[in-house]
Amino acid sequence: MDVVDIIDPRIVDPNVKARNKSEIVNKLAEDLFNYGYIDDVNAFVDDVYLRESEGQTGIGDYVAIPHSKSKHVQKIGVAIGISRNEIPWETLDGKGVKVVILFAVGDDQKAAKTHLKLLSLFAKKLGNEEVVHNLLRARDKDDVVNAFK
Repeated sequence: MDVVDIIDPRIVDPNVKARNKSEIVNKLAEDLFNYGYIDDVNAFVDDVYLRESEGQTGIGDYVAIPHSKSKHVQKIGVAIGISRNEIPWETLDGKGVKVVILFAVGDDQKAAKTHLKLLSLFAKKLGNEEVVHNLLRARDKDDVVNAFK
């Protein structure tokens, strides 16, 4: 499995209008719901915030990867949102975020393994400065997907 195999361009928004964490997480959760990835926006968001309470998901360089294992996930996916403005977020480097990659993964045993694999795949890609630079400059969905190639 490669990162680009899991990205659904329908749930990539390179121009998210959000002022805070709540707005972008809810917007991306709604996108996941609209395309059948989750069955309940509010319950899924609650699961995301439960995970957020356990530790920072802002990995630095303006990137956050909020995630949780949720029984409200119908199929595994990621929603990606990019904001032109910095959004306040708890991060390793103390900066806010502009790129948010929200994982939707179920809560069963098989999903747990997939969850860790996805996090690892994305973290490896996001450890590359060029990938992050290209995401921050992305103007359309193709730019976002191509940044991960």
